[in-house]
Amino acid sequence: MKNYSFFSYEISEALHLSEKEKQILWDCVMKLQAELQENMDIHSQAIIVSTLELLLNYSSRFYGRQFITRKISNNAVVVQIEKIMSEYFRDNDISEKGLPTVKYLADQANLSPGYLSDLLKKETGKNAQDHIHFYLIEEAKNFLLNTKKSVGEIAYALGFEYPQYFNKLFKKKTGKTPIEFRTVI
Repeated sequence: MKNYSFFSYEISEALHLSEKEKQILWDCVMKLQAELQENMDIHSQAIIVSTLELLLNYSSRFYGRQFITRKISNNAVVVQIEKIMSEYFRDNDISEKGLPTVKYLADQANLSPGYLSDLLKKETGKNAQDHIHFYLIEEAKNFLLNTKKSVGEIAYALGFEYPQYFNKLFKKKTGKTPIEFRTVI
C-alpha cells in the first residue's frame, strides 16, 4: 500500500476521474464483488488478487494523469507555496516559530501533506520538504554573507535546535560547510 500514496489523501483530494475512468474502476469493483459471491475454488484467490492489482494499476494511471490534466490548478498551488515560504522567511521570526513543516505548508494550502508533496514533486521535481530546505538554505546563505553571526547563532536564528544538524543539511545541499561557504564567497 506504500506504493499508492493517494490512499492517505483527504477525500477532496482523491482521484479526479472522468466518467469513463469511473466506469473502468467500477467494473473492477463489480468483478471483485461477483468473485467474492461465488463459491470459492482453487482459482478464486488468483482471480481476486489479479483483479485488485488491475484496480490499483488503473488507479495509479488515473492518478498520474490528473497531475497532467489539472496542470493549471497545480501551478496555482506551486505559486501559493512559493508565496507562503517567502512570507514565512521574510517575517524574520523563525527562531520563535521554528522551522516550517510540510504539515504547516499543507495546512496553509488546504491540502494534505501527502498530496502536497506529490503535487510539488510532479510539478517541480522537488517534494515539499525539498522546498522548505531550499528556502532555508537561501536564508542561511544571506545570514552567512550579510552578518558576522557565528554559525551556531545562525542555526538558532533559523530555528534549528542543534547547530550540527544545520551544518550537515547545509553541506548536503551546497557541498560546502557554512564556514567554507562564508570564506569562499
